[in-house]
Amino acid sequence: MPHSPVVIGVDSSTQSTKALFADAVTGRTLAVGRAPHRVTGTAGAREGDPLEWWQALRSAVAAGLKESGAPASAVTGIAVAGQQHGLVVLGPDRRPLRPALLWNDTRSAPQARALVDALGGPGVWIGRTGSVPVAAVTAAKWQWLRENEPRAAERCTAVRLPHDFLTERLAGVASTDPGDASGTGWYAAATGAYDREILQLLALEEELLPVVAATGGTRVGSLTARAADELGLAAGVAVAAGTGDNMSAAVGLGLGGAGLLDHPVLSLGTSGTVFAATRATPADPALSGFAAADGGYLPLACTLNCTLAVDRIATLLGLGRDEAEPGGEAVLLPYLDGERTPDLPGASGLLTGLRHATTSRQLLGAAYEGATVTVLRALDHVLRACGLDPASPAVAARPLRLIGGGARGRAWVETVRRLSGRPLIVPAATELVAIGAAALAAAAASGDDPVAVARAWGTGGGTELPPLERDLATWDRVVTVLDGAAATLLDRPRPRRTE
Repeated sequence: MPHSPVVIGVDSSTQSTKALFADAVTGRTLAVGRAPHRVTGTAGAREGDPLEWWQALRSAVAAGLKESGAPASAVTGIAVAGQQHGLVVLGPDRRPLRPALLWNDTRSAPQARALVDALGGPGVWIGRTGSVPVAAVTAAKWQWLRENEPRAAERCTAVRLPHDFLTERLAGVASTDPGDASGTGWYAAATGAYDREILQLLALEEELLPVVAATGGTRVGSLTARAADELGLAAGVAVAAGTGDNMSAAVGLGLGGAGLLDHPVLSLGTSGTVFAATRATPADPALSGFAAADGGYLPLACTLNCTLAVDRIATLLGLGRDEAEPGGEAVLLPYLDGERTPDLPGASGLLTGLRHATTSRQLLGAAYEGATVTVLRALDHVLRACGLDPASPAVAARPLRLIGGGARGRAWVETVRRLSGRPLIVPAATELVAIGAAALAAAAASGDDPVAVARAWGTGGGTELPPLERDLATWDRVVTVLDGAAATLLDRPRPRRTE
């Protein structure tokens, strides 16, 4: 008896790869294969080996195929959603010249500031690309490479984002999508093309870049015989352009032109992000004016310090993740890796308001509060970018979708409820990036709209939580410290090491 068609959605994140096998008709998850990969670097450096990502993809697909019980011949499509912004530079043999510079590598902060000035200031960048360069943006990383490792830049014959690199390994073609391309700093979402003046400023030839497909669900090719052999699949499987991880999560939630527009999402992962799919053109220097995978827009704000930073505080205090209480008078800004929003790349953690009565559980709660206030402050910017008034009761009553690993933690959920005062929806699906990628794969195989595919699958539904009365006292206390300390205490350069 023939097996139902199966699609594979790959989530290649900062620290691991997941390959989700889904029924292409119903969206039912059949299996999820997993494999880790490493992040290296200290003192602001964060790097990863692209070949290790490929090996992890191979392992995750093999594990998922075995667990699913589906024959390889049933797989009809595959798509990759990857960590955004990373810089992959390839040589003539299409192998990486060096480890990739990852999104959370803050060494490129000086280059980002110089780029902003070189083009004429933040307003010019917003008008050209929708975003103002920060350390995370690929353009700043390319500039860092040119200045610090000129030999590698000179030898480079191709520049790729993480998901582009993996898609090229699958299909043998150099392609990307508008969503992930819009995070590079050299692509203009409004025109759907690379900005040639910015490429000139970067001394980056357009021929080194991949072709931009119409959407993340566009079929850009088929699985090559070599890739099929390495993955244990059949050659000819449809390969989608794929997209960035945040864009893929939006697809998995059914957000986009064929689904929900102007509905906010808060993702609690290694980073904290807020975004919404919209038809409005973003123009806010506090946001990344990204394109969405389906051709619309995805205004987004990202913080560097979220679950990983708070977990580190819990470890230092010898507490479990959920052994937190409201912080009382204590304020803890857990900016352990610098910060992206607000733009404080040299930031470190800041603790104030200690009293004799302060407990370790309150300190952990204060870390949750500091991280949550930071990402929720950006939510108002996202809502305004969608043409909404954050102060409107109707807008405040619009549910906030809570996703990512933190959405499964009691302390995170309750802190967001208390500080936002908003109703929450916690989707039942836990692998939304991979589910979104599976919908892109299904679209590549069928020609359907990927958001419509995800809506038909119903993967965005979940538990609805009513709003709590907003804790404005805590909110105001954290905001006062953040605004007062940003320039003087938070954003200080790291001390130089002495031998």
